[in-house]
Amino acid sequence: MKAVEYRLPKEFDKSFIVFKEQGLYFPCPWHYHPEYEFVLVNKSSGRRMVGDHIGTFVEGDLVLMGPSLPHVWVNDQKYFEKENTETADAVVVHFLKDFLGENFFNLPESGPLKKILNLSNRGLVILGHTRYRIAKIMNDMPSQNGLKRLSSLFEIFDILANSSEYEPLASPSYMENTRDMYSDRFSKITEYILRNFHRDITLKEVADQANMATTTFCNFFKEHFRMTFVEYLNAIRIGHVCKLLADKDKTIISVAYECGFNNLANFNRQFKRLKDMTPKEYRKALEGEPMMV
Repeated sequence: MKAVEYRLPKEFDKSFIVFKEQGLYFPCPWHYHPEYEFVLVNKSSGRRMVGDHIGTFVEGDLVLMGPSLPHVWVNDQKYFEKENTETADAVVVHFLKDFLGENFFNLPESGPLKKILNLSNRGLVILGHTRYRIAKIMNDMPSQNGLKRLSSLFEIFDILANSSEYEPLASPSYMENTRDMYSDRFSKITEYILRNFHRDITLKEVADQANMATTTFCNFFKEHFRMTFVEYLNAIRIGHVCKLLADKDKTIISVAYECGFNNLANFNRQFKRLKDMTPKEYRKALEGEPMMV
């Protein structure tokens, strides 16, 4: 079974990714990515495969995985049946090794945490009271922003660094084949989008960067990024909008155009879809003003 590399868009005003995975079942195939990942299952059950480990998961399951470690959560068959009324629900946290700077994990204070992160290259299932404490923090994180969200991750790091309630999953000898071809292709795509999101980008020109036909590129992008090219581009643009809205001297309209939105109706629609509020409400929230509900 060939693992698929996934890349999720990181918002410009965030240093790491937090999201909720919700639906009738968990949709991800056997995959890997360059980030460390926490997965907390709040609802559903099934089989958990991490590297060469095959086990089961139930509600409350919490796993930490290192970069490039293939994994998949496969729900029990009942979740795929038409009459099923149960749902799958998880909170996921992604962070890169250098998201706090190249030297953070080399600091003396980070020593115990660094050992845990090194072990996570095999995948770690978190157990006992440690699991309970971390789960409580993770479930609050999707609604947090700014330093509060960062401090929550630091709190998780501190709990892990002072715990022994975990077990490795994959075997010590587990090694995955190199993926230079995929990594190079991903880098070309993401770097091109980040350099050009402010203007009208065509599918063909991005597909050319990956040396693919347009139709092949669309299928590749949807499989590996878990969204269409347009959805990814809008997420990048809205993330940059959020960064620019902190500048009070810029109007919302000028920010929209600066980030590549030429249609204001579409801009407002995409912003509301991704942020659950209007750009005006978001700016008020940044300024600490109360919002009408």
